[in-house]
Amino acid sequence: MRDFRDAKTMAQTLRESLTTKAITISHGESLELVSKMLGVPDWNTLSASLQAERREPASPPAKRLGRAASYPAIPLRDFVPFLTAIFPLFVGREKTVQALDHAFERQREVVLAVQKQGAVDEPGFDDVYEIGVLARLLELVRLDNRTLKVLAQAQRRVVIRHFFEETGAFQAEIADISEGPIPDAPFLIKRAVGRFESYAAAREIPIQQVWPALDQTHDPGRVADVIAPYMVLPISDKQRLLATLDPLARLQEVDALLNTLDVALIARNNTSPLPPAIAEFVPETRYSAELDATLRRAFAYANQRKHQYATLEHLLLALIDDADASAVMKACSADRDALKQKLASYLDNRLKKLVIDNGGDAKPTAAFQRVMQRAALRTKELGRSTVTGAYPLVAIFAETQSPAAWLLGDQGMSGQDTANFIARGTVKGT
Repeated sequence: MRDFRDAKTMAQTLRESLTTKAITISHGESLELVSKMLGVPDWNTLSASLQAERREPASPPAKRLGRAASYPAIPLRDFVPFLTAIFPLFVGREKTVQALDHAFERQREVVLAVQKQGAVDEPGFDDVYEIGVLARLLELVRLDNRTLKVLAQAQRRVVIRHFFEETGAFQAEIADISEGPIPDAPFLIKRAVGRFESYAAAREIPIQQVWPALDQTHDPGRVADVIAPYMVLPISDKQRLLATLDPLARLQEVDALLNTLDVALIARNNTSPLPPAIAEFVPETRYSAELDATLRRAFAYANQRKHQYATLEHLLLALIDDADASAVMKACSADRDALKQKLASYLDNRLKKLVIDNGGDAKPTAAFQRVMQRAALRTKELGRSTVTGAYPLVAIFAETQSPAAWLLGDQGMSGQDTANFIARGTVKGT
């Protein structure tokens, strides 16, 4: 017997044979009988054992599909489930509640499908990702707000062939897939586990103990699945990890992401810790040491003036002394001294209403946060790994109602000229 799908075939054969003798049993009952015939107490134990023992001849990993089957389904808005972990799910949509009822009536198995857009209330096949997981429901608790809390454990990856609504409940038609052979990668496992431990320690993330211990595990895919839930990543990035079927490629990607996140953290720790107000909105992005210092300077300007909020004008004043932003201003022929004088005057005279002497740190305005988020996205669009002061400078121009954008315009700068210099090193007329 190669893997658990052979056991399923045996169960199907058993059901068909008994039917000819006028004996009818359910699919779940046939699985349990096959398990006991093989000396295993139940089907879940047999399935887990066979997957753990899987060893296939060395060959390129492929997505090999099994026969399709339908299960109750739960669409997930903002969570990607990985194998081995036990996790809570909070269910409120009526069709999802009905799906849970159907699952508990059967073998407590349910398909977890990740939505592409969390705002969609009635997802269909085009609204969920192709790769999901088949999970086992462990416990159900009904909360006071009519929400259900259910504990689940993902068992295996599956391909979702169809996602639909039937008798008032979400359903999914799925096929089993092969994740390919388990390669020998002791060096990669050791490096990835070391980086993960550093990542978790730096962020004070408690790690649940697993058996066997990660550094003693020989399956790189399992190591990747244990680490991935702890990483702070967008849902789309975590889904990409879930959909990476090659165990070695999956851990290689996790290892690379951990390295990127650690480099960003080290760069920030080369100076004093980021003020809480900055840490609230700075994403897991690699910032240059220069921009890191510039952000601190912007908040220092606000705190020195006892301003309740750090605005784009505080940021722009700090960017004047940022080497990368200053180079863009110089290329665009801006008078940086005049700009600094006007900004200081604006902050001292026009923002008195922001003064609040409560001893607290300034908080970023919504515009400040949008500019930093836009800067990070623009950096990725250009295929660059590090956000420098030039990117928030060009992002300020999108805030057309901001005095910071007006003051840059007074210096003859435009968003287009700034963007051209960042992308190609030239401005209009050069």
